Amino acid sequence: MHSVNGLAFRSWTNRRPNSAVYVLVHGIGMSHRYLSRLRTELATDAEVHMIDLPGFGGLPKPKTSPDVAAMARALGTVLDELRVRRAILVGHSMGAQWVVELALQRPDLASAVVAIGPVTDDRRRGALRQALRLARDSALEPPRANAIVLTDYVRSGPLWYARQARHMLRYPIEHRVPLLTVPLLVLRGGADPIAREEWARRLAARAPAGSVSVIPGHRHLVQDTAAAAVAERIRALDP
Repeated sequence: MHSVNGLAFRSWTNRRPNSAVYVLVHGIGMSHRYLSRLRTELATDAEVHMIDLPGFGGLPKPKTSPDVAAMARALGTVLDELRVRRAILVGHSMGAQWVVELALQRPDLASAVVAIGPVTDDRRRGALRQALRLARDSALEPPRANAIVLTDYVRSGPLWYARQARHMLRYPIEHRVPLLTVPLLVLRGGADPIAREEWARRLAARAPAGSVSVIPGHRHLVQDTAAAAVAERIRALDP
Protein backbone atom coordinates (compact mmCIF):
# COMPACT_ATOMS: atom_id res chain seq x y z
CA MET A 1 0.00 0.00 0.00
CA HIS A 2 1.08 3.58 -0.68
CA SER A 3 -0.39 6.81 0.67
CA VAL A 4 0.20 10.05 -1.22
CA ASN A 5 -1.53 13.20 0.07
CA GLY A 6 -4.47 11.20 1.34
CA LEU A 7 -4.72 9.04 -1.78
CA ALA A 8 -4.36 5.27 -1.30
CA PHE A 9 -2.60 3.21 -3.99
CA ARG A 10 -1.75 -0.48 -4.12
CA SER A 11 1.13 -1.98 -6.10
CA TRP A 12 1.78 -5.50 -7.37
CA THR A 13 5.42 -5.96 -8.30
CA ASN A 14 7.82 -8.59 -9.53
CA ARG A 15 11.46 -7.56 -9.44
CA ARG A 16 13.87 -8.56 -12.20
CA PRO A 17 17.13 -6.58 -12.06
CA ASN A 18 18.79 -5.49 -15.30
CA SER A 19 15.68 -6.09 -17.38
CA ALA A 20 13.03 -4.02 -19.11
CA VAL A 21 10.55 -2.33 -16.76
CA TYR A 22 6.81 -2.00 -17.40
CA VAL A 23 4.17 -0.14 -15.39
CA LEU A 24 0.56 -1.24 -15.96
CA VAL A 25 -2.31 1.12 -15.08
CA HIS A 26 -5.97 0.10 -15.24
CA GLY A 27 -8.89 2.16 -16.54
CA ILE A 28 -11.87 3.77 -14.84
CA GLY A 29 -13.86 1.47 -12.57
CA MET A 30 -11.29 -1.30 -12.83
CA SER A 31 -8.32 -2.78 -10.95
CA HIS A 32 -5.16 -4.75 -11.64
CA ARG A 33 -7.19 -7.94 -12.08
CA TYR A 34 -7.90 -7.48 -15.79
CA LEU A 35 -4.22 -6.71 -16.35
CA SER A 36 -3.01 -9.95 -14.74
CA ARG A 37 -2.80 -11.94 -17.97
CA LEU A 38 -0.71 -9.21 -19.57
CA ARG A 39 1.50 -9.04 -16.52
CA THR A 40 2.09 -12.80 -16.67
CA GLU A 41 3.21 -12.51 -20.29
CA LEU A 42 5.52 -9.55 -19.69
CA ALA A 43 6.97 -10.87 -16.43
CA THR A 44 8.64 -13.84 -18.11
CA ASP A 45 11.60 -11.62 -18.95
CA ALA A 46 10.91 -8.20 -17.40
CA GLU A 47 10.08 -6.30 -14.22
CA VAL A 48 6.40 -5.42 -14.03
CA HIS A 49 4.50 -3.11 -11.69
CA MET A 50 0.69 -3.09 -11.64
CA ILE A 51 -0.88 -0.17 -9.78
CA ASP A 52 -4.39 0.07 -8.32
CA LEU A 53 -5.53 3.69 -8.15
CA PRO A 54 -7.52 5.39 -5.35
CA GLY A 55 -11.16 4.37 -5.05
CA PHE A 56 -10.74 1.38 -7.37
CA GLY A 57 -10.10 -2.28 -6.61
CA GLY A 58 -11.52 -1.93 -3.12
CA LEU A 59 -9.21 0.93 -2.13
CA PRO A 60 -10.60 3.79 0.00
CA LYS A 61 -12.36 6.55 -1.88
CA PRO A 62 -10.83 9.99 -1.27
CA LYS A 63 -12.94 12.87 0.02
CA THR A 64 -12.02 14.84 -3.09
CA SER A 65 -11.78 13.55 -6.66
CA PRO A 66 -8.34 14.20 -8.17
CA ASP A 67 -8.33 15.16 -11.82
CA VAL A 68 -6.04 13.46 -14.36
CA ALA A 69 -3.11 15.75 -13.63
CA ALA A 70 -3.36 15.30 -9.85
CA MET A 71 -3.73 11.53 -10.15
CA ALA A 72 -0.70 11.34 -12.43
CA ARG A 73 1.34 13.44 -10.02
CA ALA A 74 0.53 11.11 -7.13
CA LEU A 75 1.21 8.07 -9.31
CA GLY A 76 4.67 9.46 -10.00
CA THR A 77 5.33 9.54 -6.26
CA VAL A 78 4.26 5.90 -6.00
CA LEU A 79 6.73 4.95 -8.72
CA ASP A 80 9.44 6.86 -6.84
CA GLU A 81 8.69 4.72 -3.79
CA LEU A 82 8.97 1.63 -5.99
CA ARG A 83 12.32 2.91 -7.33
CA VAL A 84 11.07 2.84 -10.91
CA ARG A 85 13.11 4.61 -13.57
CA ARG A 86 12.78 4.68 -17.36
CA ALA A 87 9.81 2.34 -17.63
CA ILE A 88 7.41 1.72 -20.47
CA LEU A 89 4.16 3.15 -19.11
CA VAL A 90 1.11 1.13 -20.19
CA GLY A 91 -2.43 2.39 -19.58
CA HIS A 92 -5.75 0.93 -20.66
CA SER A 93 -8.81 3.10 -21.45
CA MET A 94 -8.74 5.99 -18.94
CA GLY A 95 -5.42 4.57 -17.78
CA ALA A 96 -4.06 5.86 -21.09
CA GLN A 97 -4.84 9.40 -19.93
CA TRP A 98 -3.05 8.86 -16.62
CA VAL A 99 0.13 7.46 -18.21
CA VAL A 100 0.26 10.13 -20.93
CA GLU A 101 0.00 12.82 -18.27
CA LEU A 102 2.57 11.05 -16.09
CA ALA A 103 5.06 10.92 -18.97
CA LEU A 104 4.60 14.67 -19.51
CA GLN A 105 4.99 15.55 -15.84
CA ARG A 106 7.83 13.10 -15.17
CA PRO A 107 9.82 12.39 -18.34
CA ASP A 108 12.49 10.79 -16.14
CA LEU A 109 10.10 7.90 -15.47
CA ALA A 110 9.14 7.09 -19.05
CA SER A 111 10.99 5.47 -21.93
CA ALA A 112 7.75 5.02 -23.93
CA VAL A 113 3.98 5.20 -23.50
CA VAL A 114 1.45 2.57 -24.56
CA ALA A 115 -2.19 3.67 -24.78
CA ILE A 116 -4.43 0.60 -25.05
CA GLY A 117 -7.99 1.42 -26.12
CA PRO A 118 -7.48 5.11 -25.24
CA VAL A 119 -10.36 7.40 -24.32
CA THR A 120 -11.95 9.70 -25.11
CA ASP A 121 -12.44 10.28 -28.82
CA ASP A 122 -12.69 14.06 -29.12
CA ARG A 123 -15.36 13.71 -31.83
CA ARG A 124 -17.48 11.38 -29.67
CA ARG A 125 -16.81 12.72 -26.18
CA GLY A 126 -20.34 12.89 -24.76
CA ALA A 127 -21.16 10.78 -21.71
CA LEU A 128 -24.13 9.10 -23.39
CA ARG A 129 -22.11 8.13 -26.45
CA GLN A 130 -19.38 6.65 -24.25
CA ALA A 131 -21.93 4.69 -22.21
CA LEU A 132 -23.58 3.26 -25.32
CA ARG A 133 -20.25 2.18 -26.78
CA LEU A 134 -19.26 0.57 -23.48
CA ALA A 135 -22.55 -1.35 -23.41
CA ARG A 136 -22.04 -2.47 -27.01
CA ASP A 137 -18.53 -3.68 -26.21
CA SER A 138 -19.55 -5.50 -23.02
CA ALA A 139 -22.26 -7.43 -24.84
CA LEU A 140 -19.63 -9.23 -26.92
CA GLU A 141 -16.69 -9.57 -24.50
CA PRO A 142 -16.05 -13.09 -23.09
CA PRO A 143 -18.06 -13.95 -19.93
CA ARG A 144 -14.92 -14.36 -17.79
CA ALA A 145 -13.68 -10.88 -18.71
CA ASN A 146 -17.12 -9.39 -18.16
CA ALA A 147 -17.26 -10.98 -14.71
CA ILE A 148 -14.06 -9.14 -13.74
CA VAL A 149 -15.41 -5.87 -15.12
CA LEU A 150 -18.74 -6.19 -13.35
CA THR A 151 -17.30 -7.05 -9.94
CA ASP A 152 -14.73 -4.26 -10.16
CA TYR A 153 -17.42 -1.76 -11.14
CA VAL A 154 -19.44 -2.82 -8.10
CA ARG A 155 -16.40 -2.32 -5.85
CA SER A 156 -15.71 1.17 -7.20
CA GLY A 157 -19.40 2.13 -6.97
CA PRO A 158 -21.41 4.45 -9.24
CA LEU A 159 -20.64 7.64 -7.33
CA TRP A 160 -16.86 7.34 -7.48
CA TYR A 161 -17.09 6.17 -11.10
CA ALA A 162 -19.15 9.24 -12.00
CA ARG A 163 -16.80 11.61 -10.19
CA GLN A 164 -13.82 10.25 -12.11
CA ALA A 165 -15.75 10.06 -15.39
CA ARG A 166 -16.11 13.86 -15.29
CA HIS A 167 -12.33 14.15 -15.46
CA MET A 168 -12.08 11.46 -18.14
CA LEU A 169 -14.49 13.32 -20.42
CA ARG A 170 -12.73 16.65 -19.89
CA TYR A 171 -9.13 15.52 -20.35
CA PRO A 172 -7.87 16.65 -23.79
CA ILE A 173 -5.51 13.76 -24.52
CA GLU A 174 -5.34 14.80 -28.19
CA HIS A 175 -3.74 18.09 -27.08
CA ARG A 176 -1.37 16.42 -24.63
CA VAL A 177 0.24 13.73 -26.79
CA PRO A 178 1.93 16.31 -29.10
CA LEU A 179 4.04 17.29 -26.07
CA LEU A 180 5.42 13.80 -25.45
CA THR A 181 9.19 13.40 -25.68
CA VAL A 182 9.05 9.58 -25.86
CA PRO A 183 7.43 7.20 -28.37
CA LEU A 184 3.68 6.60 -28.14
CA LEU A 185 2.09 3.31 -29.21
CA VAL A 186 -1.68 3.40 -29.59
CA LEU A 187 -2.88 -0.20 -29.40
CA ARG A 188 -6.44 -1.36 -29.96
CA GLY A 189 -8.52 -4.42 -30.62
CA GLY A 190 -9.70 -4.45 -34.21
CA ALA A 191 -13.35 -4.63 -33.09
CA ASP A 192 -13.12 -2.06 -30.27
CA PRO A 193 -16.14 0.29 -30.53
CA ILE A 194 -14.75 2.65 -27.88
CA ALA A 195 -11.26 3.30 -29.29
CA ARG A 196 -12.18 3.25 -32.98
CA GLU A 197 -9.51 2.98 -35.66
CA GLU A 198 -9.98 6.51 -36.97
CA TRP A 199 -9.51 7.91 -33.45
CA ALA A 200 -6.46 5.72 -32.73
CA ARG A 201 -4.73 6.79 -35.93
CA ARG A 202 -5.58 10.45 -35.42
CA LEU A 203 -4.25 10.35 -31.86
CA ALA A 204 -1.01 8.60 -32.82
CA ALA A 205 -0.47 11.06 -35.69
CA ARG A 206 -0.48 13.96 -33.22
CA ALA A 207 2.44 12.52 -31.23
CA PRO A 208 6.00 13.34 -32.34
CA ALA A 209 6.78 9.59 -32.46
CA GLY A 210 3.41 7.86 -32.60
CA SER A 211 2.39 4.53 -34.06
CA VAL A 212 -0.70 2.32 -34.11
CA SER A 213 -0.98 -1.44 -33.62
CA VAL A 214 -4.20 -3.41 -34.10
CA ILE A 215 -5.02 -6.88 -32.78
CA PRO A 216 -7.68 -8.20 -35.18
CA GLY A 217 -10.84 -9.80 -33.81
CA HIS A 218 -10.55 -8.40 -30.28
CA ARG A 219 -12.47 -5.68 -28.51
CA HIS A 220 -11.84 -3.10 -25.76
CA LEU A 221 -10.42 -5.68 -23.31
CA VAL A 222 -7.73 -6.72 -25.78
CA GLN A 223 -5.02 -6.68 -23.08
CA ASP A 224 -6.92 -9.52 -21.37
CA THR A 225 -8.31 -11.46 -24.32
CA ALA A 226 -5.09 -11.28 -26.42
CA ALA A 227 -2.46 -10.83 -23.72
CA ALA A 228 0.35 -12.62 -25.57
CA ALA A 229 -0.10 -10.57 -28.75
CA VAL A 230 -0.33 -7.32 -26.77
CA ALA A 231 2.82 -8.20 -24.81
CA GLU A 232 4.67 -8.85 -28.06
CA ARG A 233 3.76 -5.41 -29.41
CA ILE A 234 4.79 -3.75 -26.13
CA ARG A 235 8.13 -5.57 -25.98
CA ALA A 236 8.96 -4.25 -29.44
CA LEU A 237 9.22 -0.76 -27.91
CA ASP A 238 12.04 -1.76 -25.59
CA PRO A 239 15.29 -0.22 -26.89
